[in-house]
Amino acid sequence: MKFKRRRIIWWLMISVIVPVILFFTFNLLFPLHVNIQYSKIITASDGTVLHAFLSSDEKWRMKTELSEITPLLKKTIIEKEDRYFYCHPGINPVSIIRALFNNLVHGKKTSGASTITMQVARMFDRKPRTYGNKIIEMFRALQLELHYSKDEILQLYLNLVPYSGNIEGVKSAALIYFGQTPDYLSLAQIVTLAIIPNRPSSLVLGKNNELIVQERNRWLKKFDSAKLFPHEEIEDALSENLSAKRQAVPRLAPHISIRLAREFPSQAIIHSTIDRKKQEKVENLAFNYIRRIHSMNITNCAVMVLNNETGNVEAYIGSADFNNAEDRGQVDGVRAIRSPGSTLKPFLYALAFDKGIATPKSVITDVPANFSGYAPVNFDKKFRGTVTIEEALANSLNVPAVKTLDEIGVQQFVSALKLAGFSTVEKNEKQLGLSVILGGCGVKLEELVRLYSCFANEGKEINILFVQNENNLGVTPPELKKIERSVSDESSLSSFESTGSNVRAQVSPSGTRPIGYERGFSGAVISYASAFMTSQILTEHTRPDLPNNYESSMHLPKIAWKTGTSYGRRDAWSIGYNKQFTVGVWVGNFDGTGVPELTGAEIATPLLFDIFNSISYNSTSEWLKQPKDCDFRLVCSVSGKVPEDFCSDQVIDYYIPGISSTAKCDHEKEIFVSADSAISYCRNCLPQSGFKKKLYSNLQPELISFYEAENIPYQKIPEHNPACTRIYTANAPMITSPTAGLAYIFEKDGGTQLMLTCNADNEVKQVYWYINDQFYRAASVSDKVFFTPKEGEVKISCADDKGRNTDVKVKVFVLK
Repeated sequence: MKFKRRRIIWWLMISVIVPVILFFTFNLLFPLHVNIQYSKIITASDGTVLHAFLSSDEKWRMKTELSEITPLLKKTIIEKEDRYFYCHPGINPVSIIRALFNNLVHGKKTSGASTITMQVARMFDRKPRTYGNKIIEMFRALQLELHYSKDEILQLYLNLVPYSGNIEGVKSAALIYFGQTPDYLSLAQIVTLAIIPNRPSSLVLGKNNELIVQERNRWLKKFDSAKLFPHEEIEDALSENLSAKRQAVPRLAPHISIRLAREFPSQAIIHSTIDRKKQEKVENLAFNYIRRIHSMNITNCAVMVLNNETGNVEAYIGSADFNNAEDRGQVDGVRAIRSPGSTLKPFLYALAFDKGIATPKSVITDVPANFSGYAPVNFDKKFRGTVTIEEALANSLNVPAVKTLDEIGVQQFVSALKLAGFSTVEKNEKQLGLSVILGGCGVKLEELVRLYSCFANEGKEINILFVQNENNLGVTPPELKKIERSVSDESSLSSFESTGSNVRAQVSPSGTRPIGYERGFSGAVISYASAFMTSQILTEHTRPDLPNNYESSMHLPKIAWKTGTSYGRRDAWSIGYNKQFTVGVWVGNFDGTGVPELTGAEIATPLLFDIFNSISYNSTSEWLKQPKDCDFRLVCSVSGKVPEDFCSDQVIDYYIPGISSTAKCDHEKEIFVSADSAISYCRNCLPQSGFKKKLYSNLQPELISFYEAENIPYQKIPEHNPACTRIYTANAPMITSPTAGLAYIFEKDGGTQLMLTCNADNEVKQVYWYINDQFYRAASVSDKVFFTPKEGEVKISCADDKGRNTDVKVKVFVLK
């Protein structure tokens, strides 16, 4: 008896252990490979689908997230397909025995035994339904149960279940037929989608809706009998009409969607930061605006809207019409490299404020100038003599900007642009010169938006986010350089998930912040004080870049903004910000065609204002507050410097204590003159009596030359005492043409001459020109002198009537 019992136990153990051993052996020999090619979808910040792409095998197979599987959906699918889903290990022996018995008795297949897990296994590898393939299905089902949880298996089922045509998965069907994701479906809609996979060819939504309703209601009544749902919900579902038909998948925000799809190729679902409502508003505004001005041969625009408070990019318009191939609508204008025009000037002056070079009321000359052969002119071809820095910025004057850049230094300015994330500037930094401030470099719209957002964020850089993660942190584009991480071991940082349903910013074990990219974690680009002072200037409405039709408008948004127009009028820019948003607008033609009417003020700014009025109309968000390290003081209105006793007209000016210059005003100087003010004296020739002290304007030589050339009257210092024997060395004339060290090329017998000009001190009345140490001629300071040079090195000298001398050397080449 004991022997029989042991034998039975032995055989029972063998019957359990052997199959288990065989299963794990086959599991090693034939491992389960799950490689589902999903349709990539881009979602908005509220979770709605913005854009969807076909899978690599041309299917609409969208991934249903676990959070989208509602209790209603789960109960319906399990009740209909596999009531004991949570009880069996992947195969249901009772169902198998019952199905086998019925099929043998009737001689044909009358009932199935496939569990949800077995159906998933079959959908992985679709083969003819034979008993041999059924055994393989059961083996694969056991493998699935080994590697995945029940909820994950149900998720796989919902992702792969077939519908008509190339539609697979509940999410695809819900979006294409009902226009919403599974978590927003009604009970009637859920049951409709649950019954179609059994008969996908005969139950086609939009074609067989009446038949589908009959089948749907039959199952609803079954659920009612089983008391699966409350009776009232069943009744509501039975009375719900079905008017579903196949519709196009969402195609909003195509440029950012394509960008994210390429940058995160392994992700099935990418949760963007795009605000759907703002995106739709801005898309419509951009489309309609370009349609209105298209007759002017202006065909495209690009817009980016950044939320300064969260760092989220909430609207991204790469072109006015993505589907317009004729106007190159598929070009992404947000990332296109274009000339910035004058849009970098606010950053330049903010740096000047931080370096103590200037304050808003500092006075700078706006006169013709030559910077080693580079002679900038203003947009309107006019010069104003002297202007304040705030006037220079508000009027977007070119000459004061180049002069300020020359004082700061091109290399320092370019380095600041590199730190602010301007990739093309970094790439071409060795080729950049003074023209960089007038558009002589390449920038992207997104780079300008990032830069201007610093002004709205107290001078600190905002970490721009294109993609959300589960902690509402974000991911910047991978094309930007990775930041220097604060941990020493690179391997301690995990990378972006490669198989998950979301793009998520991973966190290193040694820190709490997400791995970002350079231009990330709120480093100070400029000081809060300089950001405040610059913003105060950019909010002024009395300026030439205010569009004509907005001069008396009550709908002018409360923003700071700056415009820009590139050389040849190929690019029109307008970048604006308030405390909440930074908006960048570019308008032009992607083929680079210039248009005479294309300016930032008249073409780009109206669209900028429309966008702000659309997304932030009557915004109650506070404006920038004056920081503690920014104070105000009285300065001389003539020079912008700390007043002296002779400064009768003073104005209030912002400044940065300890940084801004405290130089005293010198716009006037005291001169000894004769009693009739006909002759001036120095201390060397001052007579014992018969003289007096008198204040005269202390004008810069370049300003004197401008006044002389334009016949503008100014206070001239009397001629110096002719009997004076003093030798002067300081304030020698400055030769402005030709430029020292340059090479000049002339055609033989072309009749071309070289022009000689200079700037001299106020007291100088006459200058003397020498060519190769040979006297050429005498002239007044403002005269333009011409001569025909010989080939080779030429020495040019200029001496004034005080004996002060300056030399330059140039090379002359004559074409044979």
